[in-house]
Amino acid sequence: MEIGISTFLETTPDPETGAVISHAERLRRAVDEIVLADQVGLDVYGIGEHHRPDYAGTAPAVVLAAAAGMTKQIRLTSAVTVLSSDDPVRVYQSFATLDGLSNGRAEIMAGRGSFTESFPLFGYSLEDYDELFEENLELLLAIRASEKVSWRGGHRPAIHNLGVYPRSVQDPLPVWIASGGNAQSAIRAGLLGLPIAFAIIGGMPEKFAPLVDLYKRAAAQAGHDPSKLQIATHSHGFVGDSTEETAELFFKPTQAQMTKIGSERGWGQPYSRATYDDARSLRGALYLGDAETVAEKIILLRKNLGVTRFFLHVNVGTMPHKDVLHAIELLGTKVKPLVLAELARIEGTE
Repeated sequence: MEIGISTFLETTPDPETGAVISHAERLRRAVDEIVLADQVGLDVYGIGEHHRPDYAGTAPAVVLAAAAGMTKQIRLTSAVTVLSSDDPVRVYQSFATLDGLSNGRAEIMAGRGSFTESFPLFGYSLEDYDELFEENLELLLAIRASEKVSWRGGHRPAIHNLGVYPRSVQDPLPVWIASGGNAQSAIRAGLLGLPIAFAIIGGMPEKFAPLVDLYKRAAAQAGHDPSKLQIATHSHGFVGDSTEETAELFFKPTQAQMTKIGSERGWGQPYSRATYDDARSLRGALYLGDAETVAEKIILLRKNLGVTRFFLHVNVGTMPHKDVLHAIELLGTKVKPLVLAELARIEGTE
């Protein structure tokens, strides 16, 4: 069981003062977070790609590379790379470069993207949303499988027996499929035998069990061993010394950003305290509280979905940097040991 951090490198207004930190400051803070996460024993740190003013993570591989030489063990991944609107050759090259700098700790989490700003920015049509992802994933997997590549698709110029460099230290370079709960994504990942990451940011995580089953059945159908597949989840949350104090600290930044996103997507009502409190209950999708509370919810997640990796998304809206660092420290020094000890007791695992 691996436990780590995911982030979109938020630069949202402080809900109390309205102050906004610069993108440059948020990027530097991210490097501090990665270094600390490595020091406290967390397994993975992931950065999501977005092209909006309220997030600084347009180039995850660059930020991760900045921390590669200052870390020793932690795995470094995108969370996600919007593969539909990127060039698979450059994606592979960027993460193979990161893999070399980190001596084999890079990963790619490929998704179609829940935000769509990258499509007009890079000249792609949303009408090709699904087709672009399928083609680009096919090419990315071809590149990681072979130094010389020949490939033809409908949206990118063909490649005729050309080499792609540098090659990754890991063979193959890990590629995960990210899904927000789409059945077709689960089936695709299963058929390809690729690890999958589910974004669970609302409702009850246990309701993703049918998708996990679908993923495993598709893998078995394609001849892959379901017992060897990796399953991750990504959920919002925060860790503090006291559950109630942490709940108060995290609410306003979360409310502000979730209400903003909800208004953009037509979700209806603003994000309420009742919604928030329901989500932080034992069966909810908000992993918030003291170390014992968060550990208990991760253990339940393992029981219900069989996850092998958990990403705590820290944080949804802008939080004080000292509190973010403290949350990371607690996740590594308190939550992770509690989870592993309990899993060792009930499953005989570590």
